[in-house]
Amino acid sequence: MRKMVKHRKPSSLSKHSSNIETSGSSTSESQPRTRSYKYVSVWKTTLGVICLSVAVYIGTLGYLETRVNTPFDGEKAVKESGLDVPDRFWGSYRPGVYFGLKSREPKSPVFGMMWYELGTAVQKGIRHWCEQNDNLPSYGWIRHDGFTFGEQIISDPPHNIVTSFVKTPGGEHGGHWTARINITSVNKSNEAFMLIWYGALDESQGFGPQSRMWGEKGAIVGYTPSFGNFRVHLIPHQGKLIHTSFTDAYSPGLHLLKEKYYSLLKVEKHPFGRLAVLGPDNELNSKNKDVNFVPVQMLVETPFVLDIVYTTEDLSGPPLKGEEYTKVLEQKKTAFDARFEEEFKLKDKGYSEADIAIAKAAMSNMVGGIGYFDGTSRVQSQYTREPVPYWKAALYTGVPSRSFFPRGFLWDEGFHGLLVGRWSPDIQMDIAAHWLDLINVEGWIPREQILGPESLARVPKEFVVQSNAAANPPMLLIQIANMVQRRPNLFQHDSKLRRMLERMFPRLQAWYNWFLNSQKGIEPTSYRWRGREDDGIQLNPKTLTSGLDDYPRASHPSEIERHVDLRCWMFAAADAMTVIAFALQRDTSKFEAIREQLGDEKLLNKLHWASHSNSYADYGLHTDGVKLVRQASKSPGEGLKVVRSVTSPPQPRLVASAFGYISLFPMLLKVLSPKSDNLGKILAVLDKPSLLWSPYGLRSLSKSAPLYMKRNTEHDPPYWRGQVWININYLALSALKHYASVEGPHASRAEELHTKLKTNVTGYFWEQYSDQDGRGSGCKPFTGWTALFVLMMADEY
Repeated sequence: MRKMVKHRKPSSLSKHSSNIETSGSSTSESQPRTRSYKYVSVWKTTLGVICLSVAVYIGTLGYLETRVNTPFDGEKAVKESGLDVPDRFWGSYRPGVYFGLKSREPKSPVFGMMWYELGTAVQKGIRHWCEQNDNLPSYGWIRHDGFTFGEQIISDPPHNIVTSFVKTPGGEHGGHWTARINITSVNKSNEAFMLIWYGALDESQGFGPQSRMWGEKGAIVGYTPSFGNFRVHLIPHQGKLIHTSFTDAYSPGLHLLKEKYYSLLKVEKHPFGRLAVLGPDNELNSKNKDVNFVPVQMLVETPFVLDIVYTTEDLSGPPLKGEEYTKVLEQKKTAFDARFEEEFKLKDKGYSEADIAIAKAAMSNMVGGIGYFDGTSRVQSQYTREPVPYWKAALYTGVPSRSFFPRGFLWDEGFHGLLVGRWSPDIQMDIAAHWLDLINVEGWIPREQILGPESLARVPKEFVVQSNAAANPPMLLIQIANMVQRRPNLFQHDSKLRRMLERMFPRLQAWYNWFLNSQKGIEPTSYRWRGREDDGIQLNPKTLTSGLDDYPRASHPSEIERHVDLRCWMFAAADAMTVIAFALQRDTSKFEAIREQLGDEKLLNKLHWASHSNSYADYGLHTDGVKLVRQASKSPGEGLKVVRSVTSPPQPRLVASAFGYISLFPMLLKVLSPKSDNLGKILAVLDKPSLLWSPYGLRSLSKSAPLYMKRNTEHDPPYWRGQVWININYLALSALKHYASVEGPHASRAEELHTKLKTNVTGYFWEQYSDQDGRGSGCKPFTGWTALFVLMMADEY
C-alpha cells in the first residue's frame, strides 16, 4: 500500500510537469517555478483588488459629485403653475425694476418702464432698475393685494410718478391687464419728460423662431406659443404727447435693456429743437438676430397720464381704459382698505390714519415685492473641483430689498411668510412650495437664489456660488408650522392646502434631517454653523450662514465651536415638525424626542450658560484681544493694508463678552420653561440701557461688548454689532407675549417688557436702525422683514 502510494505521487507529478521536462528542466526545479506561479497569482489578485477599489472609489466620487445638483426624489410640492393658477398668472413679478409686469410662465414676455428728464439724462441717468445710487426720496407700493391690482408712488423730484395696474382674468392665455402711469410735477408746471415703455423677450429662455415681437405705431405686438397673439396698446389718457418714436431691436439679455436703449438713440432736428430719438438697430441685420426688444419713447408734457392695455386674441369684453379704469381702480382700493382693516383691525386698536397708511404700504411692499424668477444656481460641494450648475428651476418668492437684494433669501422668506401668510395663505404656501422644490437629494436648500441674468448681474462674484455645507436658519419651516397651528381649519380633510402640505412633508423632513446631520457639533446635542473662515483680515470672521453675518462669535474658528442660536433653531425646528406631523396624522415621536432633548435646560446650561455673566453664549477658541492694525503688505507694490492683530492667545471658552441677540435665543425661540430661573435673569436685565435696551428697540450687541459698533475690516462697517433689527425684535415681542400669557413667576415682568418694547420699536422701510437716534441705515427701501411691524401693531405673533 505504501509502495503504491509512493509510486503514484511521481506518476502524477510527471503528467503535470511533462512540459517542463521536455524543455530540459529537472523535476527539482519545479518547486521554485510553482512558488513563482503563486506569487504571480497573489500579485494579480492584489492588482485586481486595487483596480476594483479604484473603480469603486471613482464611482463613489462620481456619485458624491452629482449629489449636490441632484433633485430630491419625490413628488414636487408645486403641482400647479402658470396658467393652472389664473388669479396669479400676471403680476408685478419684476421687483428689481421700478415698474414692470410679467407672468408666472418661464418664457413670458416682460414689460417695463424707463424714464428721464430732458437735459439731465447724463447727470441723473435713465431710471430703470431700482438703484440706491439713484437717491430717490421714496418709491413703493401703497396698495397691493397680490392678486388683482397694485398702486405705487415714485418720488423723483421735481416729478411724482404714480403707477398702477388692474388685471382682468379670463380666456385661455391668462387674461389681460391695464397699467397706468400718471406723471405730475411737484411745482405743477408743464415740464418736458421722457417716458419709455418697452416689451422684451428673455433671451436666456431660448424662445426660438416661434416667438416674436415687433412694434407698430402706438403698440407692441407679439406671439409666443403659450400666449398666442398679444397686443399692447399705449393710450394717452390725459396730457400732451409731444413726440413718439419706437424701434425693433435685439438685446443680449434683460440685464442690458437700458444699455441697449442708449445705443439706439440718435439726434434729430425737430420744430421744438434737437432731440435724441430711437433709431434702427444695426445689429439685427449684421448679426442675423431676431427682434426681442421693442422700446417706445414718448416725449410728454406733465401732467400726463398713459394707459397701457395688454390684450390677447381671446379677450372677452372690452379692455379697461380711461374713465372705466379709473372707476375700477377706485373700487379695488376701497375693497383693499376694507379687507386690510378686517385682517389687522388697526383702526379698532386706535391707530391714526397716518399710521394705518404706513402699515398698508409696508404690507403692500411685502406683497408687491414678490417676484417670479427662473434660472440655474451655481453650487459646489467638497467633492466638486469647480462650481456646477443646479437644475433649472422657477422660484416664486419675496425679496428683502428691491434695490439691493432683488432675489430670494431662505431665512428672510420665513419672516416674510409670517405677514404674507396672514394676508393670503394661498400665496405663502405657494411660495414655500417653490422653495421646497429646490431641495436636493441630500436635503439641502441653497440659501440664496440668484436665478436669471437680471439677478446674476446684480450680485458680486464672491456670493454667486452656494456651498452645500452652508445652512440658513429654518425659519421657513417654523413659519409653515405657525400657519398650521394658527389656522388649522385651512388644513383639514381634503382641502387644497392640506394636499399641498402632504406633498411638502417629505421635503420638510429631509431638510430637517439635513440640519441634524450636517450641522451637529462635537459635543452631544451641540450644533455648529459651517462656513466660517479666518482669512487674517476680519476682526471676527463672519458667520454668514447664521443670518447674523458679523455678529461676534469665537475669534478663531474651529471644530470645537458650539453655537447657541443654532441649537435653539433646532429645538424650534423639532417643535415645528411635531406640529406639522400631528396635523397630518403622522408619527410625531422622533420629533418630540429631539424637542424634549434640546429643551432640557440642564443640557443647554451645561453647553452654553456662562454663570459669571448670567447669560447664554457660544463656545469656541476665543480671545477678546483682537484689533485691526495697518501693516506693510508682503506683496510688492500693495503698500499698507489693514489686518487683524491678536494681542492675547485664544483659549477654549464661552464667548460671554459678546452679549447680544445670540444671548437671548433660548428666550426668543421659547426654549426656556416659563418657570426657568435663567429666564428670570434674562428678563431682569432686558431693559437695561447699558446693555441691549434702546429707545428704538433691542440693539443687536451690548454697548459693553468689546466689538460694539466696531468695523470688521477696513471696508466692512458694523452690521449686527449694535443696530436695531426688526425681525429679532419681532421674535422678542412674540416670546414676551408668550411668557406673559402662560403661568409662571415671570409672567408679569414679561407683560411689562412687551408693552415697553412694542412702544419703542419704530422706523419704517429700512434694513436696520441706529440704537442711538433711531435713524434708518443699511439698504433702503428694505421692505422684507421690516414690514413685520404691521403684525406688531396688530399684536399678532
